[in-house]
Amino acid sequence: MDFETAREIALALPGVVASLGARGMSLKVRGKMLACRAIHPSAEEGSLMVRIDAARRTKLLAADPEVYYVTSHYAPYDSVLVRLSRVSRSALAALLEEAMRFVTSDARPAARASRKGPRD
Repeated sequence: MDFETAREIALALPGVVASLGARGMSLKVRGKMLACRAIHPSAEEGSLMVRIDAARRTKLLAADPEVYYVTSHYAPYDSVLVRLSRVSRSALAALLEEAMRFVTSDARPAARASRKGPRD
């Protein structure tokens, strides 16, 4: 599996669009980041960053550490890294669907905003 296949899977979900930014291609739903290539140097080449809540990430890491992982850079974020070379198409499709529900949920923005700290 590669990023193009992951992109095809994501674009089949309702409302998901590809977006090209300064840091490369990302996949968004309702203007919110769903997934992108993991471009930080701490990530393994060929990894996809997928937005997911912390509790779900913990379960994925425990269930299949050969596929899912996190680095210290990504640890503070609601995300998991996926080794595209090791994930099945059906598992990635299910994860992206779950991620879509997560990023579009009403509860997520409030939780994220509370971690940003005070605003000036």
